[in-house]
Amino acid sequence: MRFIIRVVINAFALWVVTLIPALEVSIRAFAPGETLQLVLTLLAVGAIFALVNTIIGTAIKIVAFPLYILTFGLISFIVNGFLLWLTAWITSGFGWGLSVGSFWWGVVAAILISIINAVFGAILRPQKKKRR
Repeated sequence: MRFIIRVVINAFALWVVTLIPALEVSIRAFAPGETLQLVLTLLAVGAIFALVNTIIGTAIKIVAFPLYILTFGLISFIVNGFLLWLTAWITSGFGWGLSVGSFWWGVVAAILISIINAVFGAILRPQKKKRR
């Protein structure tokens, strides 16, 4: 259930970021490219982004732990931008998906995606029942 919520939040955050033309981030939908295909593409890219974040992001965070300490966590912006760029590279191989204009706009887009994920993740995350 958490993974599905995470995918939906990622898809929403990616959609919001693609609405900002200055970021040079766009989505190429499945053919024929209508609304349903755009939504399905956003969900697929959200799932791939969640998997990339979970698998590769965790490995990078473990290896780069000293850099996180030295930069007081600011390296996470670069890592998140790299993970977004990696997701765009993976999905572009399919002929649909995410495209990022440049790495630094990808970093800015990743910051916005992180903010949206944090806000909606706190609201929509399944709550554990408290024992009394």
